[in-house]
Amino acid sequence: MRIRTVDAFTDRPFAGNPAGVLLFGPEGFPEDAFLQRVAAELNLSETAFAHPLPPGGDADWALRWFTPVTEVDMCGHATLATAHVLHTTGTATGSVRFAARCGTLASTAHPDGSLTLDFPTAPLTPEPAPAGLAEALGAEPLSVHDTGAQVGDLLVELKDEAAVRGLAPDFAALAALSRRGVIATAAATPMRAYDYVSRGFFPAVGIDEDPVTGSAHTALAPFWSARLGREELTGLQASARSGLVRTSLRGARTLLTGRAVTVLDGELLVGP
Repeated sequence: MRIRTVDAFTDRPFAGNPAGVLLFGPEGFPEDAFLQRVAAELNLSETAFAHPLPPGGDADWALRWFTPVTEVDMCGHATLATAHVLHTTGTATGSVRFAARCGTLASTAHPDGSLTLDFPTAPLTPEPAPAGLAEALGAEPLSVHDTGAQVGDLLVELKDEAAVRGLAPDFAALAALSRRGVIATAAATPMRAYDYVSRGFFPAVGIDEDPVTGSAHTALAPFWSARLGREELTGLQASARSGLVRTSLRGARTLLTGRAVTVLDGELLVGP
């Protein structure tokens, strides 16, 4: 079986967020334990598994995502990576619909090589900062929002970009504060090529810091669109690898646009 590593939300190798991508045939997915072992072996934030669906349905491919320790409900960068593999190998053209745990997602390839994902917008609910959040993050929140059941993160606004970049969290303490993770964000320093900055911490699902989190931008987009008064924005996720996500708020849907680069193309020698 052919297996690839794709750097997502970047136009150059060794940046953005690497995802594993493994495509199966129309017979479907093997047992869950095999998928989890492959994801643990690759040890990336997420590995995506997909197989084609019969024509005429609501989706073209079934899609699942696993971290090294668990399956997750939604993942943006591994969806972008999967769409990139489908398009660069000629397996798909134009738009592709994916059936996933979070519903039907779509990707569209553009002539310039970028890809746009169509994801559900996360609902934002203001809430008091949980006890211990400031100590776990190492910074005082300006505001905290719950991002709903599908994303499952706390969106935490900090005072400025420097505060986000300077975070050195206590991951063990952070793991107990949300179902999936914590997204720290702030407005960009003036005169930047992006509108807001973020970092994503997900120790509860085995990822201390995610390099670029597409799904988090379904919450970041409505948050910053409301603050900045624009539907079209660009977010920088300021991890060590770094990556840009262009967001376009469309009411109940959020469009995420980025690029991807295949950096490894090999063969998985162990079958289900």
